Amino acid sequence: MNGKNKEICFRTARPEDAEELLKIYAPYVENTAITFEYEVPSIEEFQQRIENTLRKYPYFVAEQDGKPAGYAYAGPLKERAAYDWAVETTIYIQQEKRGIGIGKRLYDRLESVLKEQGILNLYACIAYPEQEDEYLTMDSVNFHKRLGYQQIGKFQNCGYKFQRWYHMIWMEKEIGQHLKNQPPVISFAEIRRRMDG
Repeated sequence: MNGKNKEICFRTARPEDAEELLKIYAPYVENTAITFEYEVPSIEEFQQRIENTLRKYPYFVAEQDGKPAGYAYAGPLKERAAYDWAVETTIYIQQEKRGIGIGKRLYDRLESVLKEQGILNLYACIAYPEQEDEYLTMDSVNFHKRLGYQQIGKFQNCGYKFQRWYHMIWMEKEIGQHLKNQPPVISFAEIRRRMDG
């Protein structure tokens, strides 16, 4: 039975997931330019990242055979109050399980909850190669395009990793209506309380 046919379930991340999620993230840090991070974070640092995200935004884990196969979350685009309705989205899938639909389903779930929160604009910051190489391909760009994101900006040669320079692009997707009197964003913690109540 291949990975595509195995049941995948989704749940909210917990700080105690940090060790398993780091197993997914670490190869991207060590072997790719998909993330511009140089060092794999400690378990404690990763726990703190999960906790900080969950105070306001969703952070979801995809599980297959009872183990994390991928995760996706949102975070602030900028800290200023005027940016409250915009978020940056992030997703990582276990490398052996890419291409079987986990990423799309994770992002669908993330987007659904962000809409419920009142978020209007989604942004993805993506490493972009001048030419594809062993560290970076166009897969992430193409994945986001298929989900309705559009490229809106490009920073030239702004990321240096593996003794190579990479570009970075911003991609955007609008998911809500922009109003004159925009309702405030609801925290993910409040959404969870409503679901549990």
